[in-house]
Amino acid sequence: MKLLITFAILVSFGARSAVDHWETVVYESDTWRYLVPTSAVTSTWNTLAFNDASWSTGPGGFGYGDGDDATTFGVSASCYQRIIFSITDLSAIDKAIFNIDYDDAFVAYLNGVEITRDNITSVGQPPFSQFSDGLHEAVMYTGGYPNQYTLDAAFLSANLNLGNNVLCIQTHNESTVSSDMSSRAFLSLGINNTSNDYGPTPAWFVPPFDFSSSNLPIVVIDTYLSMTIPDDPKIDATMGIIYNGEGVINNMTDPFNEYNGDIGIERRGSSSGGFAKKQWGLETRDPAGNSANVSIFNMAYDNDWVLYAPYSDKSLLRNVLSYKMGWDTDRYAPRTKLCEVVLNGEYQGVYVFTEKIKRKDGKVGNNDLEPWDVSGNEVTGDYILKVDKTTAGNSTIWTSSYPPYTGAPGLINIQAHDPELDSLVPAQMTYIENVFTAFEAALDGPNFADPVLGYAPFVDMGSYIDFMLVNEFGKNVDGYRISTYFHKKRFSDGGELAAGPLWDFNLAWGNANYCDGGNTAGWEIDFYTICGGGGLQNPFWFEKMVQDPTFAHDMNCRWQEMRMGAWHTDTLSAYVDSMAAYLEEAQTRNFQKWSVLGTYLWPNNYVGATYAEEIAYLKTWITDRAAWMDANMFGTCDDLAVDENAYSRLRVFPNPSDGVVNIEFPTEVSNAQVMLYDATGRVLVTQHLSNTYATKLDVSTLPAGMYTYKVIEDTNHTTTGKLSVN
Repeated sequence: MKLLITFAILVSFGARSAVDHWETVVYESDTWRYLVPTSAVTSTWNTLAFNDASWSTGPGGFGYGDGDDATTFGVSASCYQRIIFSITDLSAIDKAIFNIDYDDAFVAYLNGVEITRDNITSVGQPPFSQFSDGLHEAVMYTGGYPNQYTLDAAFLSANLNLGNNVLCIQTHNESTVSSDMSSRAFLSLGINNTSNDYGPTPAWFVPPFDFSSSNLPIVVIDTYLSMTIPDDPKIDATMGIIYNGEGVINNMTDPFNEYNGDIGIERRGSSSGGFAKKQWGLETRDPAGNSANVSIFNMAYDNDWVLYAPYSDKSLLRNVLSYKMGWDTDRYAPRTKLCEVVLNGEYQGVYVFTEKIKRKDGKVGNNDLEPWDVSGNEVTGDYILKVDKTTAGNSTIWTSSYPPYTGAPGLINIQAHDPELDSLVPAQMTYIENVFTAFEAALDGPNFADPVLGYAPFVDMGSYIDFMLVNEFGKNVDGYRISTYFHKKRFSDGGELAAGPLWDFNLAWGNANYCDGGNTAGWEIDFYTICGGGGLQNPFWFEKMVQDPTFAHDMNCRWQEMRMGAWHTDTLSAYVDSMAAYLEEAQTRNFQKWSVLGTYLWPNNYVGATYAEEIAYLKTWITDRAAWMDANMFGTCDDLAVDENAYSRLRVFPNPSDGVVNIEFPTEVSNAQVMLYDATGRVLVTQHLSNTYATKLDVSTLPAGMYTYKVIEDTNHTTTGKLSVN
């Protein structure tokens, strides 16, 4: 039955909309009845029959503290507002859209029936004294777009009256010491004829549009008409994915062929949770409601997934780029797939379908840690730890006794990620704390740089170098102190502490206007010097490691190696260009849905008027940042084990090509590998070569576009470049 409901919505959505134009029937600036309560409010306050004569009147919006409210009041836990509006012809209305900008939570009702809510948890109406689940900042006063909720024909048929109706909103504050509170609400109608019975839509209003096909996979989610996806717990839903392969158009009328089944879905994100475009966590499930491991887009088998929503990152690419660079170092990073999403029949824009960091084959580690693994080799791993915010719940195992960055205040909490905290037993928590504390003690000690007595025996040094290089290259203001993951391997697999995987680069690559995030000069390990005290600080580990001459030397050599290949400025620029070309049609739809180009969104360092300008800024920033790091890299490296002349003599021709590509080596290779990737990072061709000087790649069947080739001659000689296919 669930899949039939999804199919019915798809057919309706795939058909041409009957809406002729949109009009607005309720504006924020209309005169509303409102109440700032000091005691319980009767549950019938949101019905049409309720007598609100004793309530105050005033124009919206309502609130205080941020300068966007026409009616202000003192600090309060909540505010209730009502407005009666009239409908002249029910048959003329196909859809309605409710828009609201709020701080910090709200519940909205139409004629006593809940439309939607956000950031407040309760059964039924929240009591007047209840606070929001957390902070949520209004965005319209800084140029942002209000949250949007679609009321479909079925909801309107059941709940909208001919004649008088009442729209009611209760807004809740985060606390009674909060500096601001806000509620700005609008209701617009999709009219299916040429009548004009109401008013014009606001200047920022962008009507829904028909979405029928994409060169990206299409992800269709149905929450059974539930208007709100909470941040916890996951609610039941279905998901269908249409993916006909690279270079093939995906149509809304095509069958679900990549995934078609049940899921659980919840809202996710901390600072990004306040954005109008929401990101979600997904759990794939079997028909009985149990979690089910599946492979989607050839990713590792798992049941946990993330639909990341690029919003303030108007390139739509910063996470995709960063994780690709993680793979460039031959280390695991979350796999990604750009896609377009439809939720309950409404187009949501461009998303990034992303693996979640887990202990899984093909991801991080190979060993499960069971509650009975309390001794011997078994207790030694695998653990995934993190340094992060605690907004999603406190998962701290212990607080480090070593202060953060030199001179910085505060302490560093070491958190459990996988296994989660409630799955660890005391013996395991004691073990991992003791190992990590011994590492910190060695790193903080007088012999920290000694290869035997210092920190080196505890760590996979290469993983820390690669982790730092990507974070530093991106000048990631959240790097090291937030979303920073570590992996403790089992003794039988080496036993070291490894840095990574990479996670959360939406504020990197010049997309932050605070703490020097937009400056292409300077080191992110100097966060405290740049940004000062307050908030989360960097652990001292990274600052101390670069003081080790061996670490600094190896870091310099690794940087040079990567800059000659996968991280060459031309290579990265070509990759960004290829991905922007891949997104050309989809980004247009995304920015029709979310009209944010040319608008500042926290914490943009640059605001481009067009998508092309955003891409140009990203490429220029990468170029300038790379040049600064070339000139200022830690340590020295005069013994890089790369034959640059041999590298330059590797020939890949013709390029561009529309048939066969020749790859010629300067000398005979005994054991080499050639791989060809599409713009999304998918491996299209793999060739293993033995005792040869040359090979050929047949690209005649590939769609025209930009591809990446990677040639591995041996562990020290890897060449990466771009191949254009006509």
